[in-house]
Amino acid sequence: MGNNGGEPAGAPDPLVERDVHGLRAVIDRDLCVGFGDCIEEAPEAFDLDEDGVAVFTTPEHTSKNRFVEACASCPVDAITVLEDGVEIVP
Repeated sequence: MGNNGGEPAGAPDPLVERDVHGLRAVIDRDLCVGFGDCIEEAPEAFDLDEDGVAVFTTPEHTSKNRFVEACASCPVDAITVLEDGVEIVP
């Protein structure tokens, strides 16, 4: 397994994978089509990048409940949230 980026092998990309409020959240960039429902629910937590795909910004600046609701609002289930290893969203 090669490492083509500047980060250590296996290091998550904080734009698409983040530990927030004791939860593990992951955005599937292949599923996201940029509807922006997550941004409407928690604009401090998400934004769209130059490709029109959702990324995390400062999700720690929102409450845990609001963050989970924003993740769950994705109409194509592009955001997965796990709590203690158990999937709670979608």
